[in-house]
Amino acid sequence: MKLRIVTPLSVIVEETSVGALRAEDSSGSFGILPGHADFLTSLAISVVTWTAGDGSRRYCAVRGGVLTVKAGKEIAIATREAITGEDLETLDQTVLERFRADIEAERTDHVEATRLHLNAVRQLVSRLRPHREGGTMQ
Repeated sequence: MKLRIVTPLSVIVEETSVGALRAEDSSGSFGILPGHADFLTSLAISVVTWTAGDGSRRYCAVRGGVLTVKAGKEIAIATREAITGEDLETLDQTVLERFRADIEAERTDHVEATRLHLNAVRQLVSRLRPHREGGTMQ
């Protein structure tokens, strides 16, 4: 099988001979072997593992993403960020923790931006309301 892992900025992995692949989505870990049915899933922050044509194990930490299998011959992963490594333990402890921390920081930023937006809307609404003096509108 062919494997391609891409981010918005570059191609991280391009393998032409993959014997098997393991990945993780919201339902848990799953495997892909040659001849697998067409498949589409949303990946969790995890480490994708595969067996290369020479029998070696390869690893790539992905920050979520989408995995597709076409005709049991091609696997494509599109992700926001991916880091390859030779050592599974280092990827698991260091990279995945960083990805998770980045996600939490993005959530915090989103909440703060939403608060600012709502405050701006409240200010606009209060300025657009007709002012009342002595119970009558001006």
